[in-house]
This record gives sequence, structure tokens and C-alpha cells, in this order.
Amino acid sequence: MTTTTAAQSLWLKALPADGYPPLQADETFDVAVIGGGITGMTTALLLKQAGLRVAVLEAGRVGAGVSGNNTAKVTALQSTMYSTIVDKHGEFAARDYAAASLAGVEKVAELAVDCDLQRRPAYTYALAPGEVEAVEQEAQAAAKAGLAVTSESMDVPFPVHATVKLADQVLIHPLKYVLGLAKQFVGDGCQIFENTRVSQVEGGRVRTPGGTVEAEKVVVATHYPILDRGLYFARLEPMRSYCIAAKLRSGTPPEALAINPGMPTRSLSSSGDLLIVAGESHPVGQPGVSPRRYEELANFAREYWDVEEITHRWSAQDPSSYDKLPMIGRYNRLSDRVYVATGFMKWGLATGTFAGMILADLMTGKGNPWAERFDPHRLTLNYVPELVRMNAKVAVDLVGDHLVTTDKPAADVRIERDGLGKKGIYRDPDGSEHAVSLRCTHLGCLLRFNAAETSWDCPCHGSRFDVDGNVLEGPATKPLPQRDV
Repeated sequence: MTTTTAAQSLWLKALPADGYPPLQADETFDVAVIGGGITGMTTALLLKQAGLRVAVLEAGRVGAGVSGNNTAKVTALQSTMYSTIVDKHGEFAARDYAAASLAGVEKVAELAVDCDLQRRPAYTYALAPGEVEAVEQEAQAAAKAGLAVTSESMDVPFPVHATVKLADQVLIHPLKYVLGLAKQFVGDGCQIFENTRVSQVEGGRVRTPGGTVEAEKVVVATHYPILDRGLYFARLEPMRSYCIAAKLRSGTPPEALAINPGMPTRSLSSSGDLLIVAGESHPVGQPGVSPRRYEELANFAREYWDVEEITHRWSAQDPSSYDKLPMIGRYNRLSDRVYVATGFMKWGLATGTFAGMILADLMTGKGNPWAERFDPHRLTLNYVPELVRMNAKVAVDLVGDHLVTTDKPAADVRIERDGLGKKGIYRDPDGSEHAVSLRCTHLGCLLRFNAAETSWDCPCHGSRFDVDGNVLEGPATKPLPQRDV
């Protein structure tokens, strides 16, 4: 039986060899959007349609980050989001979230060009008897929020103990979708600059190694905010999840876009004749992460389907806000020059889309019915204990790791003292060694090795680096210093 043959998202094979040029000179625009994923490109396109000249600055390739590493589900039914929101924020908040999410789904359908869009039913299902109560509570909360949910059977080859269903949701090829937005966006004074990592934002001045963009307004759509202001780092917890794609020898993948509320989580979707299974979430930088994460997903697929081979594997991460609602609006309460969208709770295709709708309305002076609900500067008092827990964990990670003198995270990795800090040394399959400082270039937390993805991950705020120190994920913007072996 063949094991995983491609350690990347199956969507990324659609990434064209030729992209957009990097920024190589100083430029001036009405708006600078930092980040070329679904949120950044949606915001940019809507602002262009409003008559503004917009620049999109992307550190890598458009759509190749989290937007190209997901399960391709665009749905307003999202595990147990509504029971969570009703419990902590009330029914009106759940109604706002439902209306915004439905609008995000329909906006994707409206803007979609050549992205294999299909209408599919979404389910939250009970994989185990102990999950039935959570599913039933979600059905009640989703109905109160205004979703036309039903309870119907789900066509899968394993026992399901309860379901809540929302019809007419959307499955897309996410990378093709974002590239389609980019194609609609470019022109009429609007430009995309790829391989252009932003290093600093001062008011409307956005600095990069190749030049500076001057803009009246700036949007930080980097998934996890890159600016050390607004206390976003104290209110977000980055989580990492894993996916596999499986080719079946017989039978067909389920039509459902489905997820169970318990642990382990098994999220289901498909692409053509490929089954997609996702789950195995954990906080970024958790010790002991190994390729076993992928193996557990493959074992689940093989237990219930006739799997011929595992064709792809990939992972992504998403920041969750302390009060379980996204943060969309002004970056700083006192200024209307910089805006942000973050905290999508792993549902970024729908949420990132309605975030772009809100941001475009705010920046063009239009009223938006959901802007106040998702204002980044709200304070949800009954979530203060969660805020304390998150920051206590960061404090432990920041201080505790500096006190530990030895570590053995994987057979091909060793950690050594490096003056007052530490360095990590990775031996690749060819025997070459790669040594880097383990002090995160964001706020100085010590990094941990992720053996599932061969990366150095920050347990404090989710930055990730490859074994040569290059930034894989922010909020860090600078690479790790290399060290002698």
C-alpha cells in the first residue's frame, strides 16, 4: 500500500510558475493591502470596484498560504460555533455571525471564476455517542441564529449518531478561486507585488526590502497580525491542523462537507475522486509533534474506505480569538488608517470573505450591519478567564523554555547552548546539518521542532521557520540567524 507521495496541498499544483513581480521601487496608492490570501484579495477587489487604486503586498505567492492549504469548505455551518456563540454572547450575536457567514458563502459564489465550484450540504455530526448532546445543542443554536438547518442522515460508511445539516453550501478549488480574484483585481491602477515581505508599517507608509508604498489606508490581512500594537498577540491563540487526500480503489468520497465536534476531530470533504480527511489539531509549538498526525488521519480513511493510496498531505494554522469571534476593523481604536482581520477559528473561506466585505465598507464610509459585532476592540468580560489562561501559557512558554537546558525533540535534531540562548541543529536525509538560533525573531520565545513538517515553531505566537531559518508563517517578518554547527 502506497503512503503519502506529496508533502503539500493538492490545491498548490494549480499554482502557476510565473507570478506577479516583487516591489522594486517606491509607489503610491490609495490603499495598501498586506497579504494575498482570500481576505486580502477579497478586500482589494471590493475596494477596486469602489474606484480606489490598491496595492496588494504578498510575502510569498498569492493564495499559496493558508488559503491554499485548507479543506475547501465554504460554509456557514461550522462545527459548534453557534452553540458556543449563543452560550457566551447571546442569540443576537449568533444571528449576526450567521448572517455574515451566509453572506460570505454567497459572495464566494458571486465572485467565483473557474474554481470548480459546487453546491454541497454541510453537516456537523456525532462520530461517537458522547458527541450527540453537542450536535443537538448546535442544531438548536443554529436554528435560533436563523439558519435553515435540518436533521438528516449522512451518506458515510461508518455509524453516525446525530447530525445537523445546512444545504446549499459551497465547495471550491481554493487556490483557483483566489487566483481568479487576483485576475479580476489587477489593472486600472491596481497591482499585486509577490515575494514582497512587509517589514514595517508607519501610519500609511509600508516598508519592504524592495521599496516603500505610501497609502492613505492600510489593511493587515496576514491571517495573524504582523504589527506589535493593539494587543492582538494577547488575544489570539494559533492552532495547527493536518489534512490528507486519499485516492479510493472503489467507492466514492462523501458529498457532505462534514465535521464532528469532539476529539479526535475528523473533518470530511472531497476533490473530484479524492477523499479529504482533516483533524489532529494542536496549539502551534506543542512539544512532541510527529508524522503520526498524518498517520492517524490515514488510518481513519483506511478503516472506512477502500483506500488505494494517500496522494497528498498538508497542514495549516489559524488563530482563534479569546472570545471565539473574529476581529475585523480598525487596527487601533484611535486611528482610521490601518485595518485588520483575524481570528477566523479555522473557517477562513467564509469568514475571510465577509471580513473583506466589512473592511471595504468601513474604508469607503458605508454602513455595515456586522462591523460593530466584530470590532477588534470589544471586551467580552465572561471570556476574561480564557484570556488569562492563554497569556499564562505564553508566559510559561517564554520563561520555562529558557530554563530547560536539554531537549531531544526528534532523532535527527539536537539542541545546544548558544551563548545565553540556544541553537537547533537539524540533520537532513543527505547528512547535511542546518543550524539556526532558536530565539524567535518576533518577541524572543524559544522555538520547538515540529517533526511532522520539519520546521521550527513558536509556542508563544505561532511564527514558523524552516530549518535554514526562513520565515514560513508570521507574525515574525525576519529570518532566524544561522549558526555554525
